[in-house]
Amino acid sequence: MALTGRAGLVAGIGILVVMFAPLPGPALAGVCLLLAAAIIVDLVFAGAVRPLRFHRSGETLMRLGQRATVELVVENPGARRVRGVLRDAWPPSAGASPRLARLDVPAGERRKIVVTLDPTRRGDRASVAVAVRSVGPLGLAARQGSHQAPWSVRVLPPFLSRKHLPSRLARLRELDGQHPALVRGQGTEFDSLREYVVGDDVRSIDWRATARRHDVVVRTWRPERDRRVLIVLDTGRTSAGRVGDAPIPLAGAAGNGGGLLAQQAAGPDSRPSPGWPRLDWSMDAALLLAALAAKAGDQVDFLAYDRAVRAWVSGESRTELLSSLVNAMAPIEAELVEADSQGMVAAILSRAKRRCLVVLLTDLNPAALDEGLMPVLPQLSARHLLLVAGVSDPLVAAMAGRRDSAEEVYDAAAAEHAQLGRRRITARLRRHGVEVVDAAPDDIAPALADAYLALKAAGRL
Repeated sequence: MALTGRAGLVAGIGILVVMFAPLPGPALAGVCLLLAAAIIVDLVFAGAVRPLRFHRSGETLMRLGQRATVELVVENPGARRVRGVLRDAWPPSAGASPRLARLDVPAGERRKIVVTLDPTRRGDRASVAVAVRSVGPLGLAARQGSHQAPWSVRVLPPFLSRKHLPSRLARLRELDGQHPALVRGQGTEFDSLREYVVGDDVRSIDWRATARRHDVVVRTWRPERDRRVLIVLDTGRTSAGRVGDAPIPLAGAAGNGGGLLAQQAAGPDSRPSPGWPRLDWSMDAALLLAALAAKAGDQVDFLAYDRAVRAWVSGESRTELLSSLVNAMAPIEAELVEADSQGMVAAILSRAKRRCLVVLLTDLNPAALDEGLMPVLPQLSARHLLLVAGVSDPLVAAMAGRRDSAEEVYDAAAAEHAQLGRRRITARLRRHGVEVVDAAPDDIAPALADAYLALKAAGRL
């Protein structure tokens, strides 16, 4: 049972009647009896909420930054009309609207309510409950009940770095179409034969073809295709830190025009929303790399790990790869535990039997890498070509450049110390033969794609 505002108003009027009545005692008793009788009448004649039935339909998949609609059909099998309000409760990050909907369902009929979702976080967003308040004919009291109408919408990563894909594909086509003799190195595959010219590597001479033609002939090479790329996402505590400006508003932005288009319309002078976690920036970079590698003909696998395997995607075709990746990434959240580097390396080695490119997306935190990855690095780099990519914090770079006050000088010193640590750990990784990409949030995806293309061009992949 629930009392409405009208009941409070009637009670207030009754108090005034009691105040000016010659006999306050009997007047108070009469007002209370009348109000109680009216409330009982409302409850008796209000439509029952317990027999209501609910059916859902609508979208189950969407990208972060887009909107989705879910339809809720309310069926009234009871004998009385149900008139009142309905609340379809979702988690706050789902951005459900309207919050309250007017409801008027005659006996034996149905009504449809459309709920719009404008989520501010990726992942699975499930409806919590449907609460209905059925008001009586006098509008003083209402029957109230809660029902379960399960529905879940998976919010996929937005893949904002898709805008960089056409330019990288053009470079990939240039790489595939360039003169084969310009591409050398181990791991390349035979393309054709041609006559020897001054400057050619004598190790590329084909002696059998030379004997047949009575002229010196060399083999030409092209970058190998159908190689394997294993993308590894570190989901440990360091991936939870927020960096940069979120290109899509996060929690708290719903209901005020949230979404990428709203932020673009706000203009460059608008206040930036809270940064994305490093995990989300890494996911965006992984999606661009996966799309590029698939177009290049490479087999792409994906592993998410902290202290256990959080996601594993393998053996997907080129057409299904991105769909499988975004579905696997959507529910992944950063775990507030230190990543087990030894377990991660063991998981990589058990899944990658043949030599391949392993791309590890993690934070280039000197303390975490010194205690975690560096001791087990030789096991991995001895069997695979390793590329480590990390998202730097642009606020640290900004702090290092501000020295207008004593406080800013201390902040700049701390920022310089942090940057020096990243440069040192990067140099150590490179001495072990590891390729390293350290870029700002907006640049990490194209920088990682460029590093992949550079390995292709050098014949190392």
